[in-house]
Formats: sequence, structure tokens, C-alpha cells
Amino acid sequence: MSGPGGPGPGGGKLDINRAGVSELEGALSGIGRRRARGIVRKREELKGFNSLDDLLHVKGITTRILELNSQRMTCRRRPSSEEAPGGSPSQQGHSAPAPQVLAEEENGVQAAWESEESDCSGVEGGSGPESNGSRVRVGQEPEELAGHGGLEPASSRVCGAQEEEEEEGSCCSDEGEDGSDVYFYYTIGERWIDYLERTEEGSLIRHVRPKMKRKSEHGLDSRALSPGKKLCKGSEYGRTLGPCIPSPTTTFGDLRNAKPGQGRRRRIPSVAPPPELQDWLRTFQRWSGPEKLVALDELIDRCEPSQIKYMMQVIEPQFQRDFISLLPKELALYVLSFLEPRDLLRAAQTCRYWRVLAEDNLLWREKCREEGIEEPLNLRKRRLLSPGFMYSPWKFAFMRQHKIDMNWRSGDLKAPKVLKGHDDHVITCLQFCGNRIVSGSDDNTLKVWSAVTGECVQTLVGHTGGVWSSQMRDNIVISGSTDRTLKVWNADTGECVHTLYGHTSTVRCMHLHGSRVVSGSRDATLRLWDIETGQCLHVLMGHVAAVRCVQYDGHKVVSGAYDYTVKVWDPESESCIHTLQGHTNRVYSLQFDGTHIVSGSLDTSIRVWDMESGNCLHTLMGHQSLTSGMELRDNILVSGNADSTVKIWDIKTGQCLQTLQGPSKHQSAVTCLQFSSKFVVTSSDDGTVKLWDLKTGEFVRNLVALESGGSGGVVWRIRASNTKLVCAVGSRNGTEETKLLVLDFDVDLK
Repeated sequence: MSGPGGPGPGGGKLDINRAGVSELEGALSGIGRRRARGIVRKREELKGFNSLDDLLHVKGITTRILELNSQRMTCRRRPSSEEAPGGSPSQQGHSAPAPQVLAEEENGVQAAWESEESDCSGVEGGSGPESNGSRVRVGQEPEELAGHGGLEPASSRVCGAQEEEEEEGSCCSDEGEDGSDVYFYYTIGERWIDYLERTEEGSLIRHVRPKMKRKSEHGLDSRALSPGKKLCKGSEYGRTLGPCIPSPTTTFGDLRNAKPGQGRRRRIPSVAPPPELQDWLRTFQRWSGPEKLVALDELIDRCEPSQIKYMMQVIEPQFQRDFISLLPKELALYVLSFLEPRDLLRAAQTCRYWRVLAEDNLLWREKCREEGIEEPLNLRKRRLLSPGFMYSPWKFAFMRQHKIDMNWRSGDLKAPKVLKGHDDHVITCLQFCGNRIVSGSDDNTLKVWSAVTGECVQTLVGHTGGVWSSQMRDNIVISGSTDRTLKVWNADTGECVHTLYGHTSTVRCMHLHGSRVVSGSRDATLRLWDIETGQCLHVLMGHVAAVRCVQYDGHKVVSGAYDYTVKVWDPESESCIHTLQGHTNRVYSLQFDGTHIVSGSLDTSIRVWDMESGNCLHTLMGHQSLTSGMELRDNILVSGNADSTVKIWDIKTGQCLQTLQGPSKHQSAVTCLQFSSKFVVTSSDDGTVKLWDLKTGEFVRNLVALESGGSGGVVWRIRASNTKLVCAVGSRNGTEETKLLVLDFDVDLK
């Protein structure tokens, strides 16, 4: 090496008090042009370095870089103030050509690997004559991504400022003046992929592991090549860029040397290498790939177990890769999206970066949608969990729902709130919305309760006969009675807003949609009412017996009656579109989702109809008695029967998926049911409320078990929300007091 940094007392090492920018850049690993300039500036500021440790005062220089270069540089005597160590930055850039190949290590393995610090915030840039060279150095880090996640070479970058482009680096390959091949970076997503720089002989010059840039949660960086901009035709930069080519084959020694400190550390005790070792290695190197495999196979056969064990200890760690951290963020999140939530929580405990990924808000949003969890109320209030971590609101919602589900399944059953007020009368109808409960009774009244405090807020008095049906929306309650009227109530004030006259017999059923309610009566007619004005809009006549059940979706009305038929109505024209015939006894229950109609009858069958054509798609057989209640969600139907069983059906195939029975089944008729995405809740004349697993049909546990069960105690009605269960209980012989039980399964996650 010639020039001020050349051989001398340092034994061929580079003198950091004399070397110029180009010398520092070319001979040292991890020292790009910016850091070389930083070294020169700091040297001038300190008027010379006293030791190699003074380099740590230079931005971007770390102890790792010092360790890598400790055998390649020295710090000779501190130069006097009269000397100009290294000259000005502009002079240093041309003081001496950069060495192209680093000295080999004692064991014959190249040690030019560089593991550059991922934090490049401290690297200072600059401009000077050095930036006008025809070669682009590998060690410099680009400041912006080259594309949007595809494999994009820098040949597509604009040539707005040639000096800045060359200084920041390229992601294409170039051929140096000495004929060496130079391999630069490609970008995939927002991660810079490592490439090598080698001479024609294959000697390794430099290996850079650049920083992975973090991307925003909203997607890829939007910066890209502006349309219409091209490389400057006359620039040296544009002429020298060549096609991108893959890097040469990396040896296992390269992989091992890539880890700091691995290049020189050996597990073998200090033993002089055999004199024939280098000849043996050169012979091996000349062989082709298949020939090397044959030689290795023969070598392994001749090794002792201890030697094989040593090879495993050396080789295995090199292939234990954290592939998640090596992937671009969007690909890593895509891989993690296939994990179950339980496994995601375990993955978060692996390391800091995995925890950041496992806390991704969009990832947990998808998990919530798969479970049918609604948008959390605090979605916009992302809390700082710890420095660097934002707690995901969607994860919070998922964890809260999981805890609630566990409370339903196995949590301690707290003493329920007991709501008394209907004396010994029967609770005939029950509504539950938000924190408001409304119960109707044959004592001619309805009562409004607070689900939080258990207090009776209002008693709705005005009917002159027993209340047999009700509906509720927000603070509006509609009730139907044996006095042949419907009443519209304000639940907040207890005021009767409207009394709807028209039916000539008991109002047995009703269904509310928006501001309109359809009522069915024992007078065999249906009426459509506007609850805001109290007007009767339409009268639907056609049944020849009492109407027992009705459904309304805002467009069509479907009714089931004691005349064994189901009718589909167009309420605007007051015409019957279809009369669905097939049942051989009274129709007691209905479900309607706009496309399918499901009817349950005393003839023990359940029929699935197509609303448009009126055709019977399936006849669901299996129950032994009256189907008293049903609930339909998507293609899943749950039916409760007087034969004490509950069945789960797929209405698209007509298949019975589960029958909820067994040793823990109900001992009497099923009175009411409700189901969610995970559970089915059923009540019975036997005085119990049971919880079942929807998917497996397995019995989970009893939520309510009256002491009078089996001797008269009955659970008449149940209504459940995500966190609460309301049960209307009593008896027909005075063995159980009429009351409401409110069970709470909510959880407060801090």
C-alpha cells in the first residue's frame, strides 16, 4: 500500500491518522464513504487520534466495526499541529487507490464479511470530488426504497442529482476499472437484500447487511419512481450501469464469518495445521460440485463419532434462522395470519420483533372478524403498552371476548340478580335489549327493569287482559293482549303512546321491523301498523284459523297458522303470494331470513321452503313432538322440541348436524332457546337452563337449576346478550315464586 497510510511501523496496517477517505473506504469493512469522511472530520477536530477507540466518537462507527477491522488498522503517533493528516476531504478522496482484495486470514478463509449496524441514523453524508468516481460502493445505504415490494433494480431510478445518487449507492451491478464484479442491493418490500462484491478470482471484498426499514401499518411506502423521468444520457453513471446479475455462490465459511467474532473463533484446541492442509484444500476447491459431494461422503464415512458430533455443532447453528425476522413485514404478517390466536400469543413471547408483529392491529382485526367480534369501542384509542409497543384495540376486543366465553363455559357462577314483581302470575313474554329488560305477564301488565341494578323502572299498566306477545326497539315497547288491542309504550316514561284497535280476538304474535309492526291474531287475520302514527296500514286475510306465528323483513310477511299452512304476503298489495302446504298439523313456529322460510309444526316435522318459488326444499325429520321454538342464523338452524331434545341443522343440505341429548339432556319439554357462534342456551319445563357447545353438541354445564325443578319449577323464557342471561322462572302449582334471574358473565380487562 502506498501513500500516507501505507506500510510502516504498523506492519502493513492502515494508519487512521494518515489515511485518506478513499483509503479508509476501500480497505476497511463497514466504512463507506460517509463514515470515512466522518473519520477525517473527527480527526481534524481532535487534531489526530490517540488510539483506535477514538473512532467510537465518529457517528456510525461501532465496537463491532472496530472488532472487524482491528487487524487492518493502526494508530501511530499523534500528528503535530503543523501536519495535515490526510489533507482536506477533497484531497483525500484521490490520495491513493482503494485496495480491492483484503488480506487472507491465517486459516485461509476470507474474513471480509461485514455486519453493518442496522441504525444508520448517525451516518453523515457529504459531497465532494469522491462522488464523481465511476464506481458505486456497496457499503453505502440507500435512503429510500426502490419500489413497492417488487424486485426492482436501481437502473430505474431517476438521475436528478448524479453526485447524490452515486454517494447513496445503487442496487444494480457494475464492473470496476480493474475488471472486478460488484454486486449491489435489490429491494423486496422494504428490506435490503445482501449481496457480495468479488474479484474475478472470486475473492470476497465486502458483504453488507443493511438496515431493514420499518413500514407503516397502512402498507408499503408510497414513494416510487416519478413517471416520465429517465437516466441522464450523458452521465457516466448512466453509461456504466449494467444488467443485474445474481451473486456468486456463498461458502459455508462466508456464512460462519458473517456472524461477529465467528471468523477467528475455533472449537479445536491450538494445534499446528498439517503441512499438506493447504494443498488438500486447493485440490478440493478445484473439483466440481458433484465431485465435492462424493469426496465429502467418503470423508464422513472415515470420521469418528466425535468428529461427526463436532461437525454438527459447527453446522447446525448456521442453519437455525429466524425466518420471520428475515421476511419483509407484510410477508411475515401473512405467515402469522395462519396461526390460531392462542399460537399468536405464544409467538409474541419469542422476541421483541415477534412481539411487534404479533401486536399488529390489522392481524387481530381479521381474527376478530373470523370470530364474529364487532368493532371495539376504543378502536381509535391505541394505548402505549410499553416503549415501542402500541397495544392493539382489536386484540383487546378479542381477549375480552375470549374471557367472556370462558366465563360462560367454566367461570364461577355468581349469585344472579333476582327481579320480582309479577306475583304468582305467568311471565308470558320477555324482551332484553341493552340494559333494559321488559317482561309481560297474564296479570295484564308489563314491567321495565334495569339489567344493571335489577330495579323495576316502570310498570306499564293499561291492558284489560293478559299480555301474550311483545316486541321492543330502543325505548319503544309494543304489546299484544287478550283484550284484542296492541299498545305502543315509551319505556322511559311508562306512557302509552298509542292503542291500536282492529283485531277481534287475542293478539297472539307480532314482529317489529323499523317503525312497522305486523300482528297476528286468533281472528285469523294479520295487520300491519305504523307505530309512530298508530295507523293500521294493511289487513292481510286468507288464513282460516288462528295465526300463531309471524315474521316480517320490511318487504314480505310470512305467517303460520292453525290451518296447517304457511303464507307469504305482499303487505303493500295485501295479496297472498304463496300458500305453503305440506304440514299435517298446526304450525307453531317460524323463521325467515329473506330467502328461506323454516316452519315447525305439531306434526313433528320442520320444513324448509324457498321464498321466491314456494317450493319445499327439505323436510327435517327427527323430532318426536311439537317444535316449540327455533332460531336461524345463516344456514344454521337450532330447534327445540317438546320431546326434550334440541337439534342443530344445516338448512342448505337438510342434514342434522347435532342432537343435544345424552345423560345431561333436559328431562322435560324445551320451552325456549338461543344460540351464538359458540354456544346454545336452552330452557325447559324441568327447571334448568343448559349450556351446549354449538360445534360439537356437547353438554357444557347447567347455568340455572331450580330446586323445585321436577316438582313444578319451570323456566318459561330466556333471553341472552353477549354478557348477560335473563331467565323468566316460576311454576304452575306454587312451588316456585315468579321472578326474573339475571346472570352476568362480563369481564373487565385493564
